Amino acid sequence: MAESPTAGQPESVLDTIVQTSANSSLDPPTEAPGDFVSHYRITILSLVIALVGLVGNSIVLWLLGFRTRRSPFSVYILNLAAADALLLGSYFGLRTWRIVGDFDFVILGLLELCFLGLPYCVGLSLLAAISTECCLCVLFPLWYRSHRPKHTSAAVCAILWALHGLLWGVIVALYFLNKDHFYDLYFVLDLVQFSWFLLLTGVLGVSSLTLVLRVQCSSQRRRPPRLYLLVLLTVLVFLLCGLPWGIIHAVWSFSGFCIMPSELSSLLACVNSSANPFIYFFLGSQWRRRGREPLRVVLQRALGEEQPKGEPKLLTFLV
Repeated sequence: MAESPTAGQPESVLDTIVQTSANSSLDPPTEAPGDFVSHYRITILSLVIALVGLVGNSIVLWLLGFRTRRSPFSVYILNLAAADALLLGSYFGLRTWRIVGDFDFVILGLLELCFLGLPYCVGLSLLAAISTECCLCVLFPLWYRSHRPKHTSAAVCAILWALHGLLWGVIVALYFLNKDHFYDLYFVLDLVQFSWFLLLTGVLGVSSLTLVLRVQCSSQRRRPPRLYLLVLLTVLVFLLCGLPWGIIHAVWSFSGFCIMPSELSSLLACVNSSANPFIYFFLGSQWRRRGREPLRVVLQRALGEEQPKGEPKLLTFLV
């Protein structure tokens, strides 16, 4: 592990990440045999999970982008699948490059910050937007149905991608155009990003708790809609597997203290981004039916676009 920066050793955040990348590369002479084997297994497992999740999210992208009719909620899921696919694809490519390629640690560290940080932040923002919309729909159904603009989902997704893309673009531009003051400005940008992270996490927690209470109350009268369960399971997986990655990065950036091995946090992040397609298809499947159903039908059912008679459609409040 790299040494933590002290007051007499003013190391930058990026330099610390670069040192960590150098020490965490799979170089047998610098690691004990047991540590090398453990590191190798976790990395390979992460790559396998990333590859499986990339395939699953690509299927969701294909179905929602070209095979189904767009709905407000499916627009969010489409963008969430795009963010997960970008994170998994970037992780697979950069990690493979780190293992087998000859690279510059500074450039690789910068690429990992951008191509992994961008989709992670966008995914968190989309989850917060999804849970907030469902929460508003549950609490104020009539008001929400009459006052919600038609293209809200597309506008929110476009704004989130543009804001986070601008932030990470500024970080890259500052590094190449103004290296002398890059580290001071990067600390300010990192502080802004951490504040946004705390805000979104709070919004996600409050809206998810509201949905849990709503599902608990409605389950006493009738079966809760699949859409509620889909949102709650997706948020739960993120809180268990995706949230630690952001917390670890924040703690490391401001204190230089590593509370969890980077390989383990990366593994959890890959699990989080890979689990969503399986949640969709699991909730959309009807195990009592015999025979196979098209994945498009299963996905539509999971999104609440196809429900049995007598069961309320949540999406009717979103159109």
